[in-house]
Amino acid sequence: MANTPLMPKATAVWLVDNTALSFTQIASFCKLHPLEVKAIADGEAAQGIKGLDPILTGQLTREEVEKAQNDPKYQLKLQGSKVVVPESKRKGPRYTPVSRRQDRPNAILWLVRNHPEMKDAQIMRLVGTTKPTIAAIRDRTHWNSANLTPSDPVTLGLCSQLELDMEVEKAAKNAPQPVAGEPVETLMPVEDSTSEDAIAAAFSLDPSQPVRREEEEEIDADAVFAKLNSLKSDDEAEASGEEPAQEAAPDEEDAK
Repeated sequence: MANTPLMPKATAVWLVDNTALSFTQIASFCKLHPLEVKAIADGEAAQGIKGLDPILTGQLTREEVEKAQNDPKYQLKLQGSKVVVPESKRKGPRYTPVSRRQDRPNAILWLVRNHPEMKDAQIMRLVGTTKPTIAAIRDRTHWNSANLTPSDPVTLGLCSQLELDMEVEKAAKNAPQPVAGEPVETLMPVEDSTSEDAIAAAFSLDPSQPVRREEEEEIDADAVFAKLNSLKSDDEAEASGEEPAQEAAPDEEDAK
């Protein structure tokens, strides 16, 4: 786009009407097809478009036009702007498409949980939200807190990974530094967390005593078959109408 003149078709109309340049030269300068330039010259295209003088707008010089008219193979060169226009910085929260606005609370929850050092203004720049919404999600007073699931804003398409990394790095620089001499909390080494003492403590076991396992009860085959035979005899007695013989209670046997 930097090598394309302002209003290409209007510029092509002016060059066709006011110069002796070839269709190829005009098409190359205005980034159009030669047949389109020919249609403009024949009045079949760009009807009603007023020509724009590229010399008055500072896009071409008269010397450049004359040089191209004298040499049909010469390509016109767009003159650079002498005024540097600064890029306008976006003010206010980021615009979020309507289709993705429902994902903003999930992204805010993800940022609050994974980057608590990040300020509200940084979250507002990344996701395009407001401070009351961030405070409600952080305090679990949001109207939809029960249904929120933390989601990466980059995955949701609310910001780019580069923007997220820049904000995280900026937040890390502004975070308070730990006081010298204060113990820093770190994770337990793997050797300590996987030792027998650590596993026993996790399951509330005494490492000094061996683990007791319930001994499997020995099964006596003769006793099992005797029990089955007694049950079978009881069933046959019921079928014949006789009362099954009941075993005497231990107290009655003692009394006899």
